[in-house]
Amino acid sequence: MKPLRSRSDRARAIVAYLKYAYPKPKSELRYTTPFQFVVAVILSAQCTDKVVNRVTEKLFRKYKTVLDFARAKPRVFEKEISSITFFRNKTKSIISSAKTVVAKHGGIVPALYSELVELHGVGYKTAHVIAGELFNQWEGIPTDTHVRRFALRFDLVDSKELTKISKELETLIPKADWKYVNNGLVLYGRYVCPAKKHDCKAHPLTRFWPQAAIRWPKAN
Repeated sequence: MKPLRSRSDRARAIVAYLKYAYPKPKSELRYTTPFQFVVAVILSAQCTDKVVNRVTEKLFRKYKTVLDFARAKPRVFEKEISSITFFRNKTKSIISSAKTVVAKHGGIVPALYSELVELHGVGYKTAHVIAGELFNQWEGIPTDTHVRRFALRFDLVDSKELTKISKELETLIPKADWKYVNNGLVLYGRYVCPAKKHDCKAHPLTRFWPQAAIRWPKAN
């Protein structure tokens, strides 16, 4: 295999693999209604999808519409999501966001990034995850811990901060391929190459650039 000396070569090879392995980007968070997905994404910050799905399995039977969340009683809602990290702050974000969607958008989750980031608890990463999942609009690359880890392991970026990593990746990767990056690396990180240090020389992406096998960036 030809050595992938440049970042653009490595990015091209990684994205080609992700497109092949995970051709239809789809979140593993479970939901039925659009705002339920917004809620699930907010809950997933610094929390695993597995835990979120366990909590929302019951939660979403009670709260289905945006109005349901807007009318939620904070103390009751806090108890219902108390096994989630930062549940008090997330309760405030979810109820506030629901009220904004009702008041400003007629109860319909907005598709525009500029409107999504106005919602309490929704930032750069979250907004692009929502826009991609619900509206198939990929105007940015969401960077979470998985994307950060592989971007640093494969020396694709200089930054270590999430949004800055997104910006560097967006410069490096053609826009048509942005939708494959987050979902693909999340799934690859969960099921193929987890964060705990291990021997991954035989893993598909590491074979593109063997130096990644000895690069284990710190979490922060």
